[in-house]
Amino acid sequence: MKTVTTLFLSIAIVSAVVLGAATSSEACTNLLVTKGASADGAVMITYTCDGEFHPRLQYRPAADYPAGDSLAITNWFGQTVGWIPQVPHTYAVVGLMNEHQLAISETTFDGRPELEDTLTGFLGYFDLMTIALQRAKTAREAIRVMVDLANTHGYSSTGESISLADTREAWILEMIGKGPGRKGIVWVAVKVPDGYISCHANKARIGEFPLSDTSTCLHADDVISFAVEQGYYDPQSGQPFRFCEAYHPATPKNQRYADARVWSIFRRAAPSQTFSPDYHRGLEGAKPYPLWIKPDKKLSVADVFALMRDHYE
Repeated sequence: MKTVTTLFLSIAIVSAVVLGAATSSEACTNLLVTKGASADGAVMITYTCDGEFHPRLQYRPAADYPAGDSLAITNWFGQTVGWIPQVPHTYAVVGLMNEHQLAISETTFDGRPELEDTLTGFLGYFDLMTIALQRAKTAREAIRVMVDLANTHGYSSTGESISLADTREAWILEMIGKGPGRKGIVWVAVKVPDGYISCHANKARIGEFPLSDTSTCLHADDVISFAVEQGYYDPQSGQPFRFCEAYHPATPKNQRYADARVWSIFRRAAPSQTFSPDYHRGLEGAKPYPLWIKPDKKLSVADVFALMRDHYE
């Protein structure tokens, strides 16, 4: 029987010093490749993280814990900001992949600034990712772990697009908080169809989604009603609800910053489809890029590396 391996590519790019001044960049790009779109039948996701840090490749061994034990949540500076109940058993994790070949990566889209919970939330996006890897075997399980933790203990980060891959499936989860003092998140997760690839790069990407097809989509019960309550969506407009438009509206600035990366990967993976640069250039009336596409050929590991090395050449 063929063993299918999830490949996780993590590239950390340290900020450069230019003319004596430290210049920071906070750009991340994820590419998701399903089994049917990869040359060897492996599910692949990637993660570039450009920032002012050099993340260590950590190993967390599997472990057992007594009943009633707790897990300390720390911030980037090592300070404890809260505690959550520990589970009886956690899985081994290397970097952002665990022993069951579940891998998780992300890009931050920020979204509406008024939805960041600066009062009650203490679990950040990276906490959710690392805890999910210790507690879940599959992408679907990891989505539930992260959502339940954020709703129970509060979410402190801004809007996130999270890639999840196991040996069979690739999913995109997008989430954002509910504002200061309102514990929990609004979220939606969609499965990338087999034979397709997807990409996100610091801009919310999920538009319309099926409300009742749990085989391909999971979502918060109030993902639409909360947007209506906040004035982000008018159900009388005659327009379908789109997560990205409600929680991270497109602007010429974020189109140039984020959609240009999506466009460049898609145009290389599927040159026959002739993706126009008009949308990422912010031209009025230009059509947004699809959430996923079918590549012209199945992608090898080398192909994926080449796509992630793209500099718009």
